[in-house]
Amino acid sequence: MALPDPRDSEIAALRERLSRLSEASLCINESLDFDAVLQGVLDAARSLTAARYGIMTLLDDDGAVQDFLASGMTADEAEQLWLTPDRWRIFESLTGVSEPLRVPDLAEHVRSLGFSEFTIPLPVGVFRFMAAPLSHRGGRVGHLFVGDREGGVEFRRADEETLVMFASQASLVIANARTHREERRARADLETLVDTSPVGVVVLDARGGAPLSLNREALRIVDGLRDGDGPAEDLLEVATCVRADGTEVPLAGFTVAELLSAGETVRAEEIVLRVPDGRSVSALLNATPIHAEDGRVASCVVTLQDLTPLVEQERLRAEFLATVSHELRTPLAAIKGSITTLLESAAELDPAETSQFFGIIRDQSDQMRHLIGDLLDLARIQTGALPVEPEPADLWPLVDEARTRILSGGSANPLDVELAEDLPLVLADRRRIVQVLGTLLANAAAYSPDGSPVLVSAAREGSAVAVSVADQGRGIEAELLPELFRRFPRTSATVGSGLGLAVCRGIVEAHGGRIRAESDGPGLGARFTFTLPAVESAAAVPAPAPRRARSATAKQVRVLAVDDDPQALRYVRAVLVREGYAPIVTGDPAAVPRLVAEERPHLVLLDLVLPGTDGIELMHDIRRRANVPVIFLSAYGQDGAVARALDHGAADYVVKPFSPTELAARMRAALRKRVEPFPDEPPAPYAAAGLGIDYAERRVTIDGEPLELTATEYAVLYELAVHAPRVLTHGALVQRVWGPERVGDSWLLRNVVKRLRRKLGDDADDPGYIFTEPRIGYRMAGGMAHAAGISGTGAQ
Repeated sequence: MALPDPRDSEIAALRERLSRLSEASLCINESLDFDAVLQGVLDAARSLTAARYGIMTLLDDDGAVQDFLASGMTADEAEQLWLTPDRWRIFESLTGVSEPLRVPDLAEHVRSLGFSEFTIPLPVGVFRFMAAPLSHRGGRVGHLFVGDREGGVEFRRADEETLVMFASQASLVIANARTHREERRARADLETLVDTSPVGVVVLDARGGAPLSLNREALRIVDGLRDGDGPAEDLLEVATCVRADGTEVPLAGFTVAELLSAGETVRAEEIVLRVPDGRSVSALLNATPIHAEDGRVASCVVTLQDLTPLVEQERLRAEFLATVSHELRTPLAAIKGSITTLLESAAELDPAETSQFFGIIRDQSDQMRHLIGDLLDLARIQTGALPVEPEPADLWPLVDEARTRILSGGSANPLDVELAEDLPLVLADRRRIVQVLGTLLANAAAYSPDGSPVLVSAAREGSAVAVSVADQGRGIEAELLPELFRRFPRTSATVGSGLGLAVCRGIVEAHGGRIRAESDGPGLGARFTFTLPAVESAAAVPAPAPRRARSATAKQVRVLAVDDDPQALRYVRAVLVREGYAPIVTGDPAAVPRLVAEERPHLVLLDLVLPGTDGIELMHDIRRRANVPVIFLSAYGQDGAVARALDHGAADYVVKPFSPTELAARMRAALRKRVEPFPDEPPAPYAAAGLGIDYAERRVTIDGEPLELTATEYAVLYELAVHAPRVLTHGALVQRVWGPERVGDSWLLRNVVKRLRRKLGDDADDPGYIFTEPRIGYRMAGGMAHAAGISGTGAQ
């Protein structure tokens, strides 16, 4: 009888192992759910190796543990294992090599690695242990650990080989499941994005035309066409699509390919969807066909943008233009009629009648000026260019000025004022806030019965002051309150064109405040409230400069006006004289440098377009010679011209024609912005550590010896000396010496300071004159004025 061949048993064992591996592989490939795959891999690893416990870790892109799964142990045991002291170092020691690991006693093995206090938090004696890496495409994605083989026997080499082979297959399955999870997440994110998009998105089946999906906005757009709660799909049977070329296409019975000319791509086409009872919705259509592999149109992605708000906005705009046109024609008709009467019948009119007609012309001209002013203000508000100069102000004079203007206009309503006694100062542009109060008072008086009182009140509201104008007039419906401050209001609860409240909102918000309207309903009056920031203390905001009315102080302020138009120059000169300034006027741009040097003006009024030069270039020349604010006076009111002037450093920009009051207010604002006082004499000479500077003679000496400096070197030294010991930033120095257009070119300043230090014999590491403040700027030590003459040569 032949003896059994030992190779037969080995082959049988190998077949059994491969069969079990195949079954395990099939099992973990049954699902792409990530969590199910991980649990299946771990359970299969235990089963293949007859292990009691199993652990799997997955790594992120940086190699850190991202997921930790346990099998065969309770939740408490798994937590204790996870919280093992020095777990990260132990983990690195067990997985630091790419080869599998098989040890008869895990505790002893870990202790041999230097962790003498290590114990296994599981109810076992000797813990048999194996580990295999999970690798995919050359990268480590995790590790498989199994332990405590059934029967207490050690793991065999065959078990190790089985675990390694299974880990190789499991790595691919885990990678596929992870990719599937990421794709599902990306798809869910995309679906959420599409569903919440402000644009309607519809996916249509090309063959049957049925909608495969609609997002929320698409459902909202067609909601007004549906009958009751019927599904949107029912619209396909009754709706008609009117395309931009006028073609009316019934949606019933047509495929998407037919509707879109056999797969054409449609871009930004205005369509109208209409149902038989006349209801319709306008939309902007974009349609893109999706082609199958055989080239046919499989589906179509359609986007819809609801045009209803734009149509409504266009209607409101047309109504607004009609209203404004009417508001302009009415005073024009009155002016024309008065002028015609004066021209044709002047000899027949007595002086009183003539004066009455002139009064009509004046009043109607003022009405037109106010309307045009509101239009211009609204345009500036829309572009963010509304000029506002807030400063600390007492609220009472502002309210009183607005009240006086309304009463002087013949208001038949008594105006009462109740202001809290403890009101702080507010940050306000006086002219603009009086404008807001005037508009609110005019509206309140216009919509209240004659004799009905209008109340102005103010009180603290947090860190602001709330100013209210309340009337007992006809009131406002609740649904109209949000419309009052729109550019094209949908209500007639405002005077005239309705622009006033929109302008009020822009002015208040430019101050950092808010405006609101309240009413209990028709016939119950209304209250308009706006807020202004409060000035908490005198130290919080610099005190406002005193107003200079024809005083000796005002006459010391010299203003240079440059304009080639003689009439404009005479007008500006008259305004300057009336306001008490010392005017210096010229129509020759070439004379400006000389006048700046000789007259040393505190402010320059400059025409933008001058013969032979550009106003911007002339401003730069002036700023290089003197630190003086420049205001442009120009008939060019385009946004680009204004922005260009302001970007190049102009203090303000006034569009012709302008009133004397506006020009005076703008000049005061520009003069208040100056940091330096207005000295009529140069500063006292500077003296420190042997360095002397005579500003009047522009002479510099070192220990009595004259120092030769260029004009730029002297300009830098001058700025540092007159501001000593304050630090001047790099940007401030560059702007003062080279002009605002060179701000950012700090290398210019560094080169000049190097030359100055060389001429002064100053060491940058141990300076005696010019000190560097790292990453900030430069400063000089405070000097002492001295009376001794400083001889020598000045700046060249």
